[in-house]
Amino acid sequence: MDKVNSILKEKPRTDLPEFRAGDHIKVYVSIIEGDKERIQPFEGDVISVRGNGLNKSFTVRKISSGVGVERIFRFSSPKISKIDILKKGDVRRAKLYYLRSLSGKAARIKDKKS
Repeated sequence: MDKVNSILKEKPRTDLPEFRAGDHIKVYVSIIEGDKERIQPFEGDVISVRGNGLNKSFTVRKISSGVGVERIFRFSSPKISKIDILKKGDVRRAKLYYLRSLSGKAARIKDKKS
């Protein structure tokens, strides 16, 4: 039980920037291949942010070779080294799951005007 209490006392990461659904971000993830470790970027649109505290996670979607690829990241993951926000999106919804059925220009997200 002592291990459970120590995990629950952990605080969420504060070094990650604030972003929302619709933003275009680049997530730098550490990948282990054999005995080597390298950092690989995953760039795409945030389609959802869910949970809070240590359970908070976000889903990033990108198109790779004409196929949609989604990846779910946890905010508290030590695998994430940093996140860059490339564009702020102008959307009206918190979950952008409708992008899964769109392709081409229809799947674009408008940029937020400052």
